[in-house]
Amino acid sequence: MNRTSGATATTEAAVDWLTRHADPINSFDTRAESDDLRPLAEAVAGAEIVALGVGSRATHELSAVQHRILRLLVEEQGFRSLLLEGDDPVRLGLDAYVLTGAGDPEALLSEARSFWRTGEILGVLRWMRAHNERDPHDPVHLAALSSQAPPPGAGLAEIERRLADDAIRWHENTRHKTVYWGGLVHTAVGDPRTVSSPEPETHRNAGGHLREHFGDGYASIGLTFHHGADHPVPPAGFSEAALGAADLPAYFLDLRAPRPADVDAWFGAPATTRVVGPFYDAREDADHHLSGGSLTEWFDAVVHVREVTPARPLHGRPGRRVQT
Repeated sequence: MNRTSGATATTEAAVDWLTRHADPINSFDTRAESDDLRPLAEAVAGAEIVALGVGSRATHELSAVQHRILRLLVEEQGFRSLLLEGDDPVRLGLDAYVLTGAGDPEALLSEARSFWRTGEILGVLRWMRAHNERDPHDPVHLAALSSQAPPPGAGLAEIERRLADDAIRWHENTRHKTVYWGGLVHTAVGDPRTVSSPEPETHRNAGGHLREHFGDGYASIGLTFHHGADHPVPPAGFSEAALGAADLPAYFLDLRAPRPADVDAWFGAPATTRVVGPFYDAREDADHHLSGGSLTEWFDAVVHVREVTPARPLHGRPGRRVQT
């Protein structure tokens, strides 16, 4: 058997195995019961920080799954903070809204960065407020982020360090179990990892720093997709091509579960996965990716959705590619 046919056979074995062993996700309704997600909660039991990193922030389905996981972790696992990556909820007044009801969350979000200005994020904030109204003595908080902007000329490596420091500082100050809601390129355990766009850069990312600090107390969940929302099907060599070949529209897979040797070899092999960031161009989809690691190095678990639709922009604002 030549190398190409051997790789194909290994990929086919992995697809067959994950089709039989993945846990289906049955709904993108954020009000749905959590039964289908409980295996995921069990997989991250004991973690202090659970990162929900998406391949694209601009899809409805991935945001809906993030919301459902957040609900489950808050309602059943004692998580009490949400770290929304990318802007400062204190500056925007959103922390006051979820704690006291002060302000109009849609108006407050109009001042946020573009990838927060979605109906999906608004739904999360309104759910947090409703939760806190029901139980004001045990509220869920939005984590305050650093008010310090990166210095002029700061590179991506320094920005990643600051993202991790924000999460560490919040946990040290509050001791809250925290959900980290962000981009996959930041939350994957990259020690180091390579980002392809706009120019290739290799360095430790926020997830790498958080794993170093928390050890197994940091759980990394990667939320990936196959196609949709103006994104083409992934190139054959991308992880999403195989993940999307499973006969399931949406599923969760615990990457720490035991697997046959050939399947384990595929999950542990060097991987390439799509990253939709500020420089993304769908016509050059293959140029936008994360590499320098494997699925089992980057993630403790994967959520995969075969077909996605666009997130809902607020205030009738035209959708645009959003920053990871």
